[in-house]
Amino acid sequence: ENLYSKFLLIWFGQFISMIGSGLTIFALGVFVYQRTHAVSSYTSILLCVFLPPFILRPFGGILADRHDRRLMMLIGDLGATLGLLFIFFMMLKGNIQLWQIYLGIAISSIFSAFQDPAYKASVTDLLSEAQYAKASGLVQLASSAQHLISPFLAGILLTIIDIKFIFMIDISTFLIASAIIIWIRKTLVITKTEKPKQNFIADFKEGITEFSKNKGVIWLVGIIMIVLFFVGLLQALFLPLLLSLTSPKIAGITQSVSASGMLIGSLFIGLFGSKNKHMKVLSISLFLAGLFFANLGLSTSIIFIIIVGFMFFAVLPFINTSIEVLIRVNIDNKKQGRVWSIISTVTYLGSVVAFVVAGFLADKVFNPLLEVNGKLAGTVGSIIGAGEGRGIALMLIISGIMISFISISILKNKFIRNLERN
Repeated sequence: ENLYSKFLLIWFGQFISMIGSGLTIFALGVFVYQRTHAVSSYTSILLCVFLPPFILRPFGGILADRHDRRLMMLIGDLGATLGLLFIFFMMLKGNIQLWQIYLGIAISSIFSAFQDPAYKASVTDLLSEAQYAKASGLVQLASSAQHLISPFLAGILLTIIDIKFIFMIDISTFLIASAIIIWIRKTLVITKTEKPKQNFIADFKEGITEFSKNKGVIWLVGIIMIVLFFVGLLQALFLPLLLSLTSPKIAGITQSVSASGMLIGSLFIGLFGSKNKHMKVLSISLFLAGLFFANLGLSTSIIFIIIVGFMFFAVLPFINTSIEVLIRVNIDNKKQGRVWSIISTVTYLGSVVAFVVAGFLADKVFNPLLEVNGKLAGTVGSIIGAGEGRGIALMLIISGIMISFISISILKNKFIRNLERN
């Protein structure tokens, strides 16, 4: 139990530092979008947040297996404050440039990429197998705090305090997390990490071989990557869409309330489990997710957006669970770790590509079409409205319809259908 309480302490540190990071991402998103009114300036922030972990994750995982994990976490947490301090001082000087914001965020993100695998691996160091599931639930809860708590808090804080103080809050959460790890490092015997038996390349090749053995798994992962491209567009466009309709405060509350749908969906699965018809659950959930997604662009009413946003997020856990089960039962247990890291890299690529193209598509293609005198203002605009942000709305409608189409193609794919029979 003593070790479990230490895990809880480390978890608490990470939990508040996740909320702090979420505050920064939201506040900077509002700051940059309100200054430039360009979606691409906002999506560049997302790229700086998500690209370093995407590129460095495999190396972070290997380092976490070969070095003292608590030291890795400490370097990660303290390093992440450097980027924030840089932005903070640039803001104090006045007239901060966009590139300075991007650079600061990228520095923080690079350090976080090394911190995350070490944190997840330290769960194994501290806990017995019986406690894994409980810990995994807590770790997921902490990572969803960024979407559930941070936008809500940041939206309200921005109406009360200057953005500079939000950085101070974030920096102090990193320092608290670091202090906890320093204290726990002193009280724990350091576990010697084994030197791996084979090199990184051999491990990676084995994972690829195992992954590519099963056609159904390859098809499923390909389809998830395409779905995540559209979900990535939503991630990139939701805040600019809301800011074109309402204040940062209401935008933050809308984001948080919508994302709380994930909690409800996860709770439902936790209480009732998911029955064994995973294929059916997957295609129905995806179809519904597409419908709710498309509805986000239909109306300018914030209440309507909150309701369909909540429904969209509530369906996501059903999609995630069915995908996870279908893949787990079709892959050799000893190679799960390697295969999952390959799968997460491949699927994540969908989101990264979305962040790269979303700004260009919104600023240069869709928003101009639906400006008050735009080419589609008289046709599509008469249904969904014309003016600021309506081009984004059209992108969301198209993306949602595409996801619903994909859900139908899953049922028709014989390789994916075979995953259920194994």
